Amino acid sequence: MRWMIYGANGYTGELIARTARGQGLKPILAGRREAKVAPLAEQEGLEYRVFALDDPDTLADELADVDLVLHCAGPFSRTSRAMLEGCIKAGTHYLDITGEVAVFEHVFAQAARIEQAGIIACPGVGFDVIPTDCVAARLKEALPDARELSLGFSTRSGLSPGTAKTLVEALADGGRARIKGQLAEVPLGWKVRRIDFGAGPQWAMTIPWGDVTTAWQSTGIANIQVFVPTPRWLIWAAKAGNVTRPLMSLPAIQGYLKSLVDRRVKGPDEQTRARLTTHVWGEARNGAGEQRVIRLRTANGYALTVDGALAVRRFIEDQAPAPGCYTPSKLCGAQLVEELPGSGRFEVSEC
Repeated sequence: MRWMIYGANGYTGELIARTARGQGLKPILAGRREAKVAPLAEQEGLEYRVFALDDPDTLADELADVDLVLHCAGPFSRTSRAMLEGCIKAGTHYLDITGEVAVFEHVFAQAARIEQAGIIACPGVGFDVIPTDCVAARLKEALPDARELSLGFSTRSGLSPGTAKTLVEALADGGRARIKGQLAEVPLGWKVRRIDFGAGPQWAMTIPWGDVTTAWQSTGIANIQVFVPTPRWLIWAAKAGNVTRPLMSLPAIQGYLKSLVDRRVKGPDEQTRARLTTHVWGEARNGAGEQRVIRLRTANGYALTVDGALAVRRFIEDQAPAPGCYTPSKLCGAQLVEELPGSGRFEVSEC
């Protein structure tokens, strides 16, 4: 399989490229700036290409001899549509590592076109959203008539520049949840509760995580929300931010915050990634009040993204699934996360 990592010069793209090369794989590295892509390609002895995403026809030409693209250039709200269009035109499989709700919504809205093009599209093949998506699928198996699904994770890993910029954009968009089967805008800090993610109870609040779309696609459960541990002061700050949120969409404020990211955010180093693990949690409830809870330990989010993305790429090459639009658990099965380095097993209980 000839495959490409687009955004290979970014924090996560570079991690994936170096790990792939260490496994004997030879991806084509690509990005917008030769000064960023060429040195990495030279170090790893790999082919590289330089092109932007603003011309779908040119993009399709660049992908004409590529079987699969692993898209790692964020914020994906700005880049994913063009790359997906190029993949559809070129007949190239599409993977990305997004966690953005709007991106998932757009990709799944193209499901018919994706299938007609004879390709596979599977967004979210990293920490966003492999572990939570697999937990959601396993909970659906454990409680088939579930009506409400809550998911969450606890991690102390730092942010990459791309993830930090995505969060800056999200501040202006508010919260998201799945309510009665419909994607709904909700306030920041919409729900607050105490949750034991796996290391003792913590205060947590809802966030606009991609599972409000992907878990819906994977399970069909009508009501879905995602929680992360949050200090009480930050919960109140988020709730207060609902009043000032319109200001966050102003270009000047967005530009200023993103410039701070460029100057100050570098992403966790190798030692930090190796030291920190993640606790993933999920809870399903049915109309009779029954519930099932799953807890799962995984590697650091960035390490999981590297291993998860490469595992999904390998699955497509080895298994040649039917064309279509998939979530990670729909494509590879709920056991995918358990098979990744650093992951434990699903721990299923009633509380």
